[in-house]
Amino acid sequence: MPVFITKLGGIMNIRLANTLDADRIFEIYEYARAYMKAHGNPHQWGDDRPEKSLTKDDIKNQRCYVMEDEGHIFACFVFTIGSEKEYEAKFPSKDKYGVIHRVASDKSKRGIVERIVDFAKGKANLIRIDTHEDNKTMQKCIERQNFKRLGIIYLEDKSPRILYELKEGL
Repeated sequence: MPVFITKLGGIMNIRLANTLDADRIFEIYEYARAYMKAHGNPHQWGDDRPEKSLTKDDIKNQRCYVMEDEGHIFACFVFTIGSEKEYEAKFPSKDKYGVIHRVASDKSKRGIVERIVDFAKGKANLIRIDTHEDNKTMQKCIERQNFKRLGIIYLEDKSPRILYELKEGL
């Protein structure tokens, strides 16, 4: 069931992505890679991440969401509830939590992270997100949403990421 969010002068629809959305999601990721490179973050996604096979898997497993306005998809992200082994290694939680990954937009709308966090708050009281140390844009967006920096975690490929957490009601 889609979630409708009214903010900043319009109705934004957040819904699960489907296979028909894949090409648009690939375009948005391409735009995001170019944006990151142009803004001092060439390593986080490089030339080919997230991989198309991962995106297709995210769609198939109903964890990829799109944001749209009047049928135009302008952003995408992954949201799950559970735990992440990379997070748990250094920052264990006894509770399951919402995890936001692979946030990207075509820059046609503002306030994307705010909308995603509002969506996640409706699903989980504890939310975690990580980002690359060079991704200053995302760090600022996350911190504006009152996420607290927990510290550095390491992904499966041993690359470091900054882990953030938001606890609702505190």
